[in-house]
Amino acid sequence: MTTTEGPIRLALVDDHRMLLGALTEWIRGAASDISMVAAVTTWPELLTHPEFPVDVVLLDLDLKDNLPISLKISTLKTTGVKTVLMSTYSEPNVVREALAAGALGYLVKSEDAAMIVEAIRAAHQGEAFISAELDLALNASDVGGAPKLSAQERRVMALYGGGEPVKSVAFQLGISEETAKSYLKRIREKYRVAGIDVGTKVALRKRAIQDGILLQSDESGAL
Repeated sequence: MTTTEGPIRLALVDDHRMLLGALTEWIRGAASDISMVAAVTTWPELLTHPEFPVDVVLLDLDLKDNLPISLKISTLKTTGVKTVLMSTYSEPNVVREALAAGALGYLVKSEDAAMIVEAIRAAHQGEAFISAELDLALNASDVGGAPKLSAQERRVMALYGGGEPVKSVAFQLGISEETAKSYLKRIREKYRVAGIDVGTKVALRKRAIQDGILLQSDESGAL
């Protein structure tokens, strides 16, 4: 059973001090359930920090220390820490290696604050969260097939496709209306790149049934 006691204890590792400061303020302002307990510029600083181990580490993939990312992730895993990676670019092979090593999230740094917060929350629950832009790069060859949705994206698609308004979807999932809209935008973009149009609620509902996200009985009951 997961406990909801206390805030998620977060550490941030990024060697760009300005970005480190901006991200720290951003996350503090965006989520009362996340406590930023460490913001450091190097890997050794994280491991020797008095607050370590934390619940989740938001880790810059591009730290210039020549340590393999797989080693960092496995080190964090052994101490029970969940990892969300950030990068300024998205090289599919590097991402695959990181995910195979056990990273739960991967974000490009241009992602908005709401999605960074959602990635941290998802990782804390043991769920994967991949940046929409990156997910498209990883699955670019699968045009025509159903895109890979995160657990939360599937929940949003099921509720919205089942007939719930955005406000109700947000309420039921305990997220803001803006975040629910961001999820719908991501879902539609993933399908668009896969060559599937789910621009309307009807089209999205049909696709949710087709991809097994929404049962026919759920859909008809919600109409």
